[in-house]
Amino acid sequence: MALQQITSLLRIHHRAFLQPSPLTAAPIFITAAPISITISTLHRFFSATRTATAPLNGSENISLLENLTILGVDLKKARQRQPGVLRKVLTNERGLAEFLSSKGASREVIASIISRFPRAITRSGEHLEERWQLWRSIFQDDAEIVRILDRSPESFFRSSDNENLEKNILFLNSLGIMHRDLPKLLTKAPRVFSNSLELNRTMVELLQSICVSLGGKDHEAFARAIISRNVYILIRSTKRVKANIEFLLTSLKLSDTEALSLFQSHGADILDLSHTSLKRNFKNLWVKLRSLGCRKAEMKKLVLNYAQVLFVSPERLNEKLDCLVEGGIDVRQIVEKPKVLDFSSVTLKQRLDDLNSLGYNFDANGIAILDMSKKRFDAKMEKLREFRH
Repeated sequence: MALQQITSLLRIHHRAFLQPSPLTAAPIFITAAPISITISTLHRFFSATRTATAPLNGSENISLLENLTILGVDLKKARQRQPGVLRKVLTNERGLAEFLSSKGASREVIASIISRFPRAITRSGEHLEERWQLWRSIFQDDAEIVRILDRSPESFFRSSDNENLEKNILFLNSLGIMHRDLPKLLTKAPRVFSNSLELNRTMVELLQSICVSLGGKDHEAFARAIISRNVYILIRSTKRVKANIEFLLTSLKLSDTEALSLFQSHGADILDLSHTSLKRNFKNLWVKLRSLGCRKAEMKKLVLNYAQVLFVSPERLNEKLDCLVEGGIDVRQIVEKPKVLDFSSVTLKQRLDDLNSLGYNFDANGIAILDMSKKRFDAKMEKLREFRH
Protein backbone atom coordinates (compact mmCIF):
# COMPACT_ATOMS: atom_id res chain seq x y z
CA MET A 1 0.00 0.00 0.00
CA ALA A 2 1.32 3.45 -0.89
CA LEU A 3 2.63 5.71 1.86
CA GLN A 4 -0.08 8.28 1.13
CA GLN A 5 -2.78 5.66 1.71
CA ILE A 6 -1.21 4.56 5.01
CA THR A 7 -1.06 8.17 6.17
CA SER A 8 -4.70 8.73 5.25
CA LEU A 9 -5.87 5.61 7.04
CA LEU A 10 -3.85 6.34 10.15
CA ARG A 11 -5.21 9.86 10.35
CA ILE A 12 -8.74 8.50 10.22
CA HIS A 13 -8.12 5.68 12.67
CA HIS A 14 -5.37 7.13 14.88
CA ARG A 15 -7.29 6.14 18.00
CA ALA A 16 -6.24 2.54 17.38
CA PHE A 17 -2.53 3.40 17.33
CA LEU A 18 -1.81 3.35 21.06
CA GLN A 19 -3.30 1.28 23.82
CA PRO A 20 -2.81 1.49 27.62
CA SER A 21 -0.74 -1.73 27.54
CA PRO A 22 2.82 -1.81 26.14
CA LEU A 23 3.16 -1.73 22.36
CA THR A 24 4.58 -4.88 20.80
CA ALA A 25 5.33 -6.17 17.36
CA ALA A 26 1.95 -7.86 17.18
CA PRO A 27 -0.38 -6.67 14.43
CA ILE A 28 -2.64 -3.72 15.15
CA PHE A 29 -6.00 -4.23 13.49
CA ILE A 30 -7.94 -1.18 12.42
CA THR A 31 -11.51 -2.33 12.40
CA ALA A 32 -12.82 0.35 10.05
CA ALA A 33 -10.60 -0.91 7.20
CA PRO A 34 -9.70 -4.44 6.08
CA ILE A 35 -5.95 -4.06 6.75
CA SER A 36 -3.55 -4.76 9.59
CA ILE A 37 -0.43 -2.72 10.27
CA THR A 38 2.47 -4.09 12.30
CA ILE A 39 4.72 -1.99 14.48
CA SER A 40 7.62 -2.68 12.12
CA THR A 41 5.53 -1.23 9.29
CA LEU A 42 4.90 1.87 11.38
CA HIS A 43 8.63 2.12 12.10
CA ARG A 44 9.34 2.15 8.38
CA PHE A 45 6.51 4.63 7.88
CA PHE A 46 7.87 7.08 10.46
CA SER A 47 11.46 6.91 9.24
CA ALA A 48 10.47 7.11 5.58
CA THR A 49 8.33 10.19 6.02
CA ARG A 50 10.96 11.87 8.19
CA THR A 51 13.65 11.43 5.56
CA ALA A 52 11.45 12.45 2.70
CA THR A 53 10.14 15.71 4.13
CA ALA A 54 12.80 17.25 6.36
CA PRO A 55 12.12 20.96 6.99
CA LEU A 56 13.71 23.65 4.89
CA ASN A 57 14.64 27.20 5.91
CA GLY A 58 13.34 26.87 9.45
CA SER A 59 9.85 25.76 8.39
CA GLU A 60 7.88 23.12 10.27
CA ASN A 61 8.80 19.51 9.66
CA ILE A 62 5.88 18.15 7.66
CA SER A 63 6.60 14.50 8.41
CA LEU A 64 6.82 15.31 12.11
CA LEU A 65 3.44 17.01 11.93
CA GLU A 66 2.01 13.92 10.25
CA ASN A 67 3.45 11.65 12.93
CA LEU A 68 2.09 13.82 15.71
CA THR A 69 -1.30 13.88 14.03
CA ILE A 70 -1.27 10.08 14.01
CA LEU A 71 -0.58 10.16 17.74
CA GLY A 72 -3.59 12.42 18.28
CA VAL A 73 -1.53 15.46 19.30
CA ASP A 74 -3.24 18.86 19.35
CA LEU A 75 -0.93 20.70 16.94
CA LYS A 76 -2.49 24.09 17.65
CA LYS A 77 -1.73 23.73 21.34
CA ALA A 78 1.78 22.40 20.61
CA ARG A 79 2.52 25.45 18.44
CA GLN A 80 1.39 27.75 21.24
CA ARG A 81 3.55 26.01 23.84
CA GLN A 82 6.87 25.23 22.09
CA PRO A 83 6.72 26.00 18.37
CA GLY A 84 10.45 25.42 17.80
CA VAL A 85 10.07 21.70 18.43
CA LEU A 86 7.95 21.34 15.31
CA ARG A 87 10.88 22.52 13.17
CA LYS A 88 13.31 19.87 14.43
CA VAL A 89 14.64 17.17 12.10
CA LEU A 90 15.53 14.57 14.74
CA THR A 91 12.85 13.76 17.30
CA ASN A 92 11.68 10.69 19.18
CA GLU A 93 7.89 10.89 19.18
CA ARG A 94 7.50 7.21 18.36
CA GLY A 95 9.97 6.13 21.03
CA LEU A 96 8.32 8.39 23.59
CA ALA A 97 4.87 7.02 22.76
CA GLU A 98 6.08 3.43 23.08
CA PHE A 99 7.89 4.20 26.34
CA LEU A 100 4.90 5.88 27.99
CA SER A 101 2.57 3.20 26.71
CA SER A 102 4.80 0.54 28.30
CA LYS A 103 4.37 2.35 31.62
CA GLY A 104 0.59 2.22 31.35
CA ALA A 105 -0.23 5.58 29.75
CA SER A 106 -3.25 5.59 27.46
CA ARG A 107 -3.19 7.04 23.97
CA GLU A 108 -5.18 10.05 25.16
CA VAL A 109 -2.74 10.74 27.99
CA ILE A 110 0.28 10.44 25.66
CA ALA A 111 -1.29 12.82 23.15
CA SER A 112 -2.14 15.29 25.91
CA ILE A 113 1.41 15.19 27.32
CA ILE A 114 2.98 15.94 23.93
CA SER A 115 0.39 18.61 23.15
CA ARG A 116 1.15 20.50 26.36
CA PHE A 117 4.91 19.88 26.46
CA PRO A 118 6.13 19.14 22.92
CA ARG A 119 9.79 19.17 23.99
CA ALA A 120 9.13 15.73 25.48
CA ILE A 121 9.64 14.22 22.01
CA THR A 122 13.29 15.33 22.00
CA ARG A 123 14.22 12.97 24.87
CA SER A 124 16.04 9.76 23.96
CA GLY A 125 14.90 6.35 25.12
CA GLU A 126 17.95 6.00 27.36
CA HIS A 127 17.25 9.37 28.97
CA LEU A 128 13.59 8.50 29.55
CA GLU A 129 14.39 5.19 31.22
CA GLU A 130 17.07 6.72 33.45
CA ARG A 131 14.79 9.55 34.53
CA TRP A 132 11.90 7.19 35.16
CA GLN A 133 14.05 5.12 37.52
CA LEU A 134 15.04 8.25 39.44
CA TRP A 135 11.37 9.12 39.84
CA ARG A 136 10.62 5.57 40.94
CA SER A 137 13.02 6.13 43.84
CA ILE A 138 10.47 8.66 45.10
CA PHE A 139 7.08 7.42 43.89
CA GLN A 140 5.45 4.10 44.69
CA ASP A 141 4.63 2.83 41.21
CA ASP A 142 4.47 3.62 37.50
CA ALA A 143 0.76 4.44 37.67
CA GLU A 144 1.41 7.26 40.13
CA ILE A 145 4.04 8.78 37.86
CA VAL A 146 1.73 8.53 34.84
CA ARG A 147 -0.99 10.39 36.77
CA ILE A 148 1.48 13.15 37.63
CA LEU A 149 2.68 13.46 34.03
CA ASP A 150 -0.91 13.71 32.92
CA ARG A 151 -1.43 16.62 35.33
CA SER A 152 1.95 18.28 34.85
CA PRO A 153 4.16 17.09 31.96
CA GLU A 154 6.65 19.85 32.74
CA SER A 155 7.56 18.30 36.07
CA PHE A 156 9.10 15.30 34.29
CA PHE A 157 10.30 16.70 30.97
CA ARG A 158 11.40 20.25 31.81
CA SER A 159 14.99 19.35 32.61
CA SER A 160 17.20 17.04 30.56
CA ASP A 161 19.91 16.78 33.22
CA ASN A 162 19.41 13.47 35.00
CA GLU A 163 22.69 13.72 36.87
CA ASN A 164 21.61 17.03 38.42
CA LEU A 165 18.23 15.54 39.33
CA GLU A 166 19.94 12.68 41.15
CA LYS A 167 22.24 15.06 43.03
CA ASN A 168 19.31 17.18 44.19
CA ILE A 169 17.33 14.13 45.33
CA LEU A 170 20.31 12.94 47.39
CA PHE A 171 20.83 16.43 48.82
CA LEU A 172 17.21 16.86 49.89
CA ASN A 173 17.24 13.39 51.38
CA SER A 174 20.33 14.33 53.37
CA LEU A 175 18.38 17.23 54.89
CA GLY A 176 15.84 14.78 56.25
CA ILE A 177 13.06 15.93 53.91
CA MET A 178 10.28 13.42 54.50
CA HIS A 179 9.59 10.91 51.73
CA ARG A 180 6.04 12.23 51.44
CA ASP A 181 7.35 15.76 50.78
CA LEU A 182 9.65 14.87 47.87
CA PRO A 183 6.74 14.02 45.53
CA LYS A 184 5.19 17.35 46.46
CA LEU A 185 8.42 19.12 45.54
CA LEU A 186 8.66 17.30 42.20
CA THR A 187 5.08 18.01 41.17
CA LYS A 188 4.49 21.50 42.58
CA ALA A 189 7.93 23.03 42.14
CA PRO A 190 9.82 20.96 39.52
CA ARG A 191 12.30 23.80 39.05
CA VAL A 192 13.78 22.81 42.42
CA PHE A 193 15.26 19.77 40.67
CA SER A 194 16.36 21.81 37.63
CA ASN A 195 18.25 24.19 39.90
CA SER A 196 21.93 23.55 40.29
CA LEU A 197 22.80 21.76 43.49
CA GLU A 198 24.73 24.83 44.63
CA LEU A 199 21.69 27.08 44.18
CA ASN A 200 19.55 24.85 46.39
CA ARG A 201 22.36 24.52 48.90
CA THR A 202 22.68 28.32 49.10
CA MET A 203 19.00 28.72 50.04
CA VAL A 204 19.23 25.99 52.67
CA GLU A 205 22.31 27.61 54.16
CA LEU A 206 20.50 30.96 54.32
CA LEU A 207 17.58 29.40 56.22
CA GLN A 208 19.95 27.65 58.58
CA SER A 209 21.89 30.87 59.24
CA ILE A 210 18.63 32.69 60.04
CA CYS A 211 17.81 30.04 62.61
CA VAL A 212 21.21 30.46 64.23
CA SER A 213 20.85 34.28 64.29
CA LEU A 214 17.52 33.89 66.11
CA GLY A 215 19.06 31.62 68.72
CA GLY A 216 17.54 28.43 67.36
CA LYS A 217 18.97 25.14 68.57
CA ASP A 218 18.36 22.95 65.51
CA HIS A 219 19.12 24.83 62.29
CA GLU A 220 18.62 21.72 60.13
CA ALA A 221 15.12 21.10 61.49
CA PHE A 222 14.31 24.79 60.98
CA ALA A 223 15.25 24.72 57.28
CA ARG A 224 13.51 21.37 56.81
CA ALA A 225 10.28 22.66 58.38
CA ILE A 226 10.18 25.71 56.10
CA ILE A 227 10.85 23.71 52.92
CA SER A 228 8.26 21.09 53.85
CA ARG A 229 5.72 23.81 54.56
CA ASN A 230 6.50 25.93 51.49
CA VAL A 231 7.97 23.92 48.60
CA TYR A 232 8.26 27.05 46.43
CA ILE A 233 10.88 28.69 48.61
CA LEU A 234 13.70 26.82 46.86
CA ILE A 235 12.83 28.42 43.51
CA ARG A 236 12.93 31.97 44.92
CA SER A 237 16.01 34.12 45.29
CA THR A 238 17.84 34.28 48.59
CA LYS A 239 17.67 38.06 48.28
CA ARG A 240 13.85 37.99 48.31
CA VAL A 241 13.55 35.57 51.22
CA LYS A 242 16.12 37.43 53.30
CA ALA A 243 14.43 40.79 52.63
CA ASN A 244 11.01 39.39 53.62
CA ILE A 245 12.32 37.94 56.86
CA GLU A 246 14.10 41.15 57.81
CA PHE A 247 10.98 43.18 57.00
CA LEU A 248 8.74 41.00 59.18
CA LEU A 249 11.22 41.01 62.05
CA THR A 250 11.45 44.79 62.01
CA SER A 251 7.85 45.71 61.21
CA LEU A 252 6.28 43.36 63.75
CA LYS A 253 9.08 43.75 66.30
CA LEU A 254 9.22 39.98 66.70
CA SER A 255 11.14 38.37 69.52
CA ASP A 256 13.47 35.52 68.62
CA THR A 257 11.00 33.00 70.01
CA GLU A 258 8.08 34.52 68.10
CA ALA A 259 10.08 34.59 64.87
CA LEU A 260 11.25 30.98 65.15
CA SER A 261 7.71 29.81 65.82
CA LEU A 262 6.19 31.90 63.03
CA PHE A 263 8.66 31.00 60.28
CA GLN A 264 8.54 27.27 60.98
CA SER A 265 4.73 27.20 60.84
CA HIS A 266 2.23 29.15 58.76
CA GLY A 267 4.64 32.07 58.40
CA ALA A 268 6.71 29.96 56.01
CA ASP A 269 3.88 30.36 53.49
CA ILE A 270 4.58 34.07 53.00
CA LEU A 271 8.38 34.01 52.87
CA ASP A 272 8.44 33.56 49.08
CA LEU A 273 5.93 36.34 48.40
CA SER A 274 7.37 39.14 46.28
CA HIS A 275 8.87 41.76 48.58
CA THR A 276 6.84 44.54 46.97
CA SER A 277 3.57 42.65 47.50
CA LEU A 278 4.45 41.82 51.11
CA LYS A 279 5.12 45.46 51.98
CA ARG A 280 2.00 46.65 50.15
CA ASN A 281 -0.26 44.10 51.80
CA PHE A 282 1.28 44.76 55.21
CA LYS A 283 0.75 48.50 54.90
CA ASN A 284 -2.85 48.06 53.76
CA LEU A 285 -3.60 45.67 56.63
CA TRP A 286 -2.27 48.14 59.18
CA VAL A 287 -4.17 51.10 57.69
CA LYS A 288 -7.41 49.13 57.56
CA LEU A 289 -7.15 47.69 61.08
CA ARG A 290 -6.23 51.08 62.50
CA SER A 291 -9.30 52.61 60.86
CA LEU A 292 -11.36 49.96 62.68
CA GLY A 293 -9.84 50.86 66.02
CA CYS A 294 -7.05 48.28 66.30
CA ARG A 295 -3.63 48.89 67.79
CA LYS A 296 -0.31 47.67 66.43
CA ALA A 297 -0.21 44.91 69.05
CA GLU A 298 -3.50 43.54 67.72
CA MET A 299 -2.22 43.54 64.18
CA LYS A 300 0.86 41.65 65.35
CA LYS A 301 -1.37 39.10 67.05
CA LEU A 302 -3.40 38.68 63.86
CA VAL A 303 -0.29 37.99 61.77
CA LEU A 304 1.13 35.61 64.38
CA ASN A 305 -2.17 33.72 64.36
CA TYR A 306 -2.72 33.84 60.62
CA ALA A 307 0.23 34.99 58.50
CA GLN A 308 -1.67 34.08 55.30
CA VAL A 309 -3.59 37.33 55.73
CA LEU A 310 -0.58 38.99 54.09
CA PHE A 311 -1.23 36.99 50.91
CA VAL A 312 -4.62 38.63 50.38
CA SER A 313 -4.73 41.63 48.04
CA PRO A 314 -5.79 44.97 49.59
CA GLU A 315 -9.06 45.04 47.66
CA ARG A 316 -10.17 41.55 48.68
CA LEU A 317 -9.07 41.93 52.29
CA ASN A 318 -10.85 45.26 52.73
CA GLU A 319 -14.00 43.81 51.18
CA LYS A 320 -13.98 40.87 53.61
CA LEU A 321 -13.32 43.03 56.68
CA ASP A 322 -16.05 45.50 55.69
CA CYS A 323 -18.47 42.63 55.15
CA LEU A 324 -17.78 41.20 58.60
CA VAL A 325 -17.95 44.53 60.42
CA GLU A 326 -21.17 45.55 58.63
CA GLY A 327 -22.61 42.17 59.60
CA GLY A 328 -22.12 42.91 63.27
CA ILE A 329 -18.69 41.38 63.93
CA ASP A 330 -16.24 43.23 66.16
CA VAL A 331 -12.78 43.52 64.59
CA ARG A 332 -11.20 42.08 67.73
CA GLN A 333 -13.18 38.90 67.21
CA ILE A 334 -11.60 38.67 63.76
CA VAL A 335 -8.15 39.05 65.33
CA GLU A 336 -8.95 36.11 67.62
CA LYS A 337 -10.49 33.96 64.86
CA PRO A 338 -8.78 35.15 61.67
CA LYS A 339 -9.47 32.00 59.63
CA VAL A 340 -12.89 33.42 58.81
CA LEU A 341 -10.93 35.42 56.23
CA ASP A 342 -10.41 32.18 54.28
CA PHE A 343 -13.97 32.50 53.01
CA SER A 344 -15.09 34.74 50.18
CA SER A 345 -17.01 37.91 50.96
CA VAL A 346 -20.04 36.40 49.19
CA THR A 347 -20.03 33.36 51.51
CA LEU A 348 -19.46 35.52 54.58
CA LYS A 349 -22.34 37.84 53.68
CA GLN A 350 -24.72 34.94 53.11
CA ARG A 351 -23.82 33.35 56.44
CA LEU A 352 -24.11 36.63 58.29
CA ASP A 353 -27.51 37.31 56.74
CA ASP A 354 -28.72 33.81 57.68
CA LEU A 355 -27.50 34.12 61.26
CA ASN A 356 -28.73 37.66 61.77
CA SER A 357 -32.17 36.66 60.51
CA LEU A 358 -32.30 34.25 63.47
CA GLY A 359 -31.04 36.86 65.91
CA TYR A 360 -27.73 35.09 66.47
CA ASN A 361 -25.70 36.80 69.21
CA PHE A 362 -22.08 37.03 68.09
CA ASP A 363 -21.02 38.82 71.28
CA ALA A 364 -22.23 35.92 73.40
CA ASN A 365 -21.48 33.01 71.04
CA GLY A 366 -18.42 34.24 69.18
CA ILE A 367 -17.76 33.87 65.46
CA ALA A 368 -16.50 30.27 65.27
CA ILE A 369 -19.70 29.37 63.45
CA LEU A 370 -18.55 31.45 60.47
CA ASP A 371 -15.43 29.31 60.17
CA MET A 372 -17.30 26.02 59.73
CA SER A 373 -17.38 23.88 56.61
CA LYS A 374 -20.50 24.21 54.50
CA LYS A 375 -21.84 20.87 55.73
CA ARG A 376 -21.34 21.73 59.39
CA PHE A 377 -22.69 25.26 58.95
CA ASP A 378 -25.87 24.02 57.26
CA ALA A 379 -26.38 21.45 60.03
CA LYS A 380 -25.89 24.15 62.66
CA MET A 381 -28.38 26.45 60.94
CA GLU A 382 -30.95 23.66 60.85
CA LYS A 383 -30.60 23.16 64.62
CA LEU A 384 -30.85 26.89 65.26
CA ARG A 385 -34.07 27.10 63.23
CA GLU A 386 -35.53 24.11 65.10
CA PHE A 387 -34.61 25.65 68.44
CA ARG A 388 -36.18 28.96 67.48
CA HIS A 389 -39.48 27.29 66.54
